[in-house]
Amino acid sequence: MRISGSTALVTGANRGLGARLVAELLRRDAATVYVAARDPESVAEDIRRDPRVRVLALDVTDPGSVAAAVDATSGVDLLINNAGVLGFGDVLTGDLALFERDLGTNYLGALRVTRAWLPSLRAAGTRGAAVVNVLTLIALAPVAPMAGYCASKAAAHSMTQALRAAVRDDGIEVIGAYPGGIDTDMLAGVDADKADPAEVAERILTGVETGQEIIWPDDASTGAGKLYLGDPVQLETMLAA
Repeated sequence: MRISGSTALVTGANRGLGARLVAELLRRDAATVYVAARDPESVAEDIRRDPRVRVLALDVTDPGSVAAAVDATSGVDLLINNAGVLGFGDVLTGDLALFERDLGTNYLGALRVTRAWLPSLRAAGTRGAAVVNVLTLIALAPVAPMAGYCASKAAAHSMTQALRAAVRDDGIEVIGAYPGGIDTDMLAGVDADKADPAEVAERILTGVETGQEIIWPDDASTGAGKLYLGDPVQLETMLAA
């Protein structure tokens, strides 16, 4: 997948990792970048001023919003499912309403968006198209205080695998990115090592351009990813502790 000259769409693109992905796409000479957010007014003014940017209202949990956004776009050949929410809670006592919200956004929202833009991606498949699902290392093994979030991302991980097989003959690459903790508002109250979101964005898009189906976009996820590939139970034990 070549980013230069591409038409990209990034969900949850108004802040955090999404905003850094938009900046990196523009730096790599994407022709058009649809910057999608539930609140379009929250997109930074310096991003809006770039003539390649198209700001798009999109709530991934709302079928009507998704349908309207599809009608407002054309030629999308790179879809980055980045929109996400995080509700804290352990598996026994966590608020099930938060767990349902996380599943609705992180799993079903990403699937809804992918299905909606599939015709555009299939049309671009002969010259190169890709779906990038921004997942998380803890989709592969949970941490106790984020049980619902981990489960929603695990579902999105499984969806990524199923989608990869389903569109393999359409010329569409399906890529999973599995970052560790990132220094964004989502983890503002968490005391842990966190990666620079600009560096994570750069590594994700380098992985896209070099044909990686699985991307470990920071140092922590690279090390833990190697552990997972060698011994999944050991990673589960490490994160549970």
